[in-house]
Amino acid sequence: MPVEKVFPMTQKGKEKLEQELEQLKMVKRKEVVERIKIARSFGDLSENSEYDSAKEEQAFVEGRITTLENMVRNAKIIKEDEMNSDTVTLGKNVTFQELPDGEEETYTIVGSAEADPFDGKISNDSPIAKSLLGKAVGDEVNVQTPGGEMNVKIIKIH
Repeated sequence: MPVEKVFPMTQKGKEKLEQELEQLKMVKRKEVVERIKIARSFGDLSENSEYDSAKEEQAFVEGRITTLENMVRNAKIIKEDEMNSDTVTLGKNVTFQELPDGEEETYTIVGSAEADPFDGKISNDSPIAKSLLGKAVGDEVNVQTPGGEMNVKIIKIH
């Protein structure tokens, strides 16, 4: 039996996934089934784009439910007391400045399940996070990104 992937995340991140899962199971799934019923009433299913669209949405919803169930089942909660306050670790906020004179940026390092760059949360699997993990305030770090290489200095960990 293959070993299932563990999804490191904060308690808040797990709760957010559980809420999305509940919404999909209790609301969205029922809406899609109703769309399929209505589309079936339009007749010939071979030329029914409404039916095809509803079935595609159903496949997406069921796939997302399966993914979320797996993530929640295999979640490893990152506890505050497990975090070293002097180094960049999962669950920490890190502020860094791109060298030589870039603006300061702050991100929270989270597990891939809760990553949301638009909300300032980057995955521990991302090139930036991988480069910053284990480093301390004052460290200068070379980060290899798909867009090229950049050098950053860690300003604050909180």
